[in-house]
Amino acid sequence: MSNPLESWTEEQRSAYLYRACAKAEAGTRNADLFTRLAGEAEAQAAIWRAQLTASGRPAPPPYAPDSRTRLVARMVDLVGPRALRGVLAAMKVRGMAVYSRREPGGHVAPVAGGIERRHRGLGSGGNLRAAVFGINDGLVSNASLIFGVAAANPDPAVVLLTGVAGLTAGAFAMAAGEFVSVRSQRELFEYQIGLERAELKEYPEAEAQELALIYAAKGLPTREANRLAKQLVADPEHALDTLAREELGLNPDELGSPWGAASASLLSFALGAAIPLLPYIFGESAHALAIAGCLSALALFAVGSTLSLFTGRGALVSGARMLLLGSLAAAVTFAVGRLFGVSIA
Repeated sequence: MSNPLESWTEEQRSAYLYRACAKAEAGTRNADLFTRLAGEAEAQAAIWRAQLTASGRPAPPPYAPDSRTRLVARMVDLVGPRALRGVLAAMKVRGMAVYSRREPGGHVAPVAGGIERRHRGLGSGGNLRAAVFGINDGLVSNASLIFGVAAANPDPAVVLLTGVAGLTAGAFAMAAGEFVSVRSQRELFEYQIGLERAELKEYPEAEAQELALIYAAKGLPTREANRLAKQLVADPEHALDTLAREELGLNPDELGSPWGAASASLLSFALGAAIPLLPYIFGESAHALAIAGCLSALALFAVGSTLSLFTGRGALVSGARMLLLGSLAAAVTFAVGRLFGVSIA
């Protein structure tokens, strides 16, 4: 953000979107937060405007939002800022952390030097959850595909070829999607951190005021919010992490490796998709479909039971529900295959 004109435009755009958020949140405490953040952004824009004129360059014309900004503002008016947290964070709109889960009683309890503690341990549990869902996706999609094709043409060679194609295509599609998703998260974080680093250097007091406003909106007493914000901003590197969490709603601890996420997604999907293929791979041609159905049913129940670890529901109920849903998907595709079946030479 070394270009004063670009920085002025960024701050004016932020102020415009803050006011759109305030309008959408009219009648709530968040409306006051966004209105005050708009004022802070306009004050920061004034700093960049002064730098422009001090360097002998012409002052910028009155701000006019571009088409993208107007579109986002319109979407905020329709669905509210909560649903557009990611889009707004990417456009340098702060305060999205007010939509995160609060501590009991509606208060957050930030502690200088220790805010990250409540985020620890999420990585491993999140990876396990993603792996279980990846296995489930591969299992349900490929089992359904196999049943649909088998209903149309029970030739084991045809079913095996179709299942292998479904496994390969699905696994790489999942991996590509996961890679793009995680890479995009990282790019957003890196971009926003670059902006925050420049702003902390240019006007640390204004950054502290923005952070204090957010803490106050989340329930912290105003005096304590101001004290904590100033204390945090006094340490620039720690402040960057804090600003990412509290102003932008980003969690650096949850930004994994794109390649790691893609590999895990590919492997978990492939593992699930391989289960209904096993009888065809090992040549059980006479009863392959029945065996595939039994293996898929057992795996669906096991996946559902495992998911109960994350939901708190009973393992039997979760397992039975997953078995029912997977069976329904397979039954529908089997019926479609039988209805529209063709003879494949």
